[in-house]
Amino acid sequence: MSQTDTTVGGVEAPLTRDRSRPYWTTRRRDQLAGYLFITPQLLGSAVFVILPLILVVWYSLHEWNVLAGTFDFVGTDNYAALAEDTNLGSVLAATGLFSVGLVVFNLALAMLLAVLLNQKLRGTVVFRTLFFSPVVVSLVAWTIVWGFLLQDNGGLNSLLDTIGVDGPNWLRGETTAMISVVVVQVFKNVGLNMVLFLAALQGVPVDLYEAAEVDGASRLRQFWRITVPLISPTIMLTSIITVVGSLQVFAQIAVLTQGGPGTSTTVLVYYLYQQAFQFHHFGYGATLSIVLFGIVLALTVLQWQMRKRWVHHES
Repeated sequence: MSQTDTTVGGVEAPLTRDRSRPYWTTRRRDQLAGYLFITPQLLGSAVFVILPLILVVWYSLHEWNVLAGTFDFVGTDNYAALAEDTNLGSVLAATGLFSVGLVVFNLALAMLLAVLLNQKLRGTVVFRTLFFSPVVVSLVAWTIVWGFLLQDNGGLNSLLDTIGVDGPNWLRGETTAMISVVVVQVFKNVGLNMVLFLAALQGVPVDLYEAAEVDGASRLRQFWRITVPLISPTIMLTSIITVVGSLQVFAQIAVLTQGGPGTSTTVLVYYLYQQAFQFHHFGYGATLSIVLFGIVLALTVLQWQMRKRWVHHES
């Protein structure tokens, strides 16, 4: 680019740019190409994420009766109804119980399987495939099969009967129903976390373990002092994924227990589905979805803020 300097009264005038330079420079063409590449993602986020969030907030301020064809503005009445909902406490308790049970058992079992499969043993490839295969199986099909197994006269009780044990009606007891739903979900998705943990374990330098053995450290001490700190980023990732997934469970509840017995397995997602699509309280259902969004957002932000304490590589 050619530029000229002029002096007026002993003072240099501003530099002027040569107007012969083309506008579409290489830099501008690269920027345009980048914007064009991200435009589909931005449009998708705007249409399928941002716009629905705005509409949910708008619907929560109205009472929408589809059958009567009315759409009335009620302000914050739906939010005030949260304090008067006698079922909301038990629903939140069931949601918390399910989430805690799922996160604890999923991460613990995934870590155990990953450590075992990381050993140099024969047949580990076959076991990796077996443990990961439920992840790619249809969720509804998986749940239906488990529904038959957990019935009063299903496969699990038939197996227990062969050893003289009278099994309970797993899906109809208040305690066993929640345990059954948690176990079904753990077995469905434990393979994904197992693969993530296994990849992280294989990235830990072997010489660290060799040095620890020379210093006399036991296997358990090596695990807590070497393995856990070095795979802590993966632990954090899997914990966030599992927590968010536990708060969004729906198909398992709908197929196995329909929220029963009572409200013992009625988690928040299934409860807002009942309010919106079974009882046709769309405004209140939208309000419950905002509550769910707030819970997920708060837990995700909390986990992210605690990363400096959990994650070894964070400073």
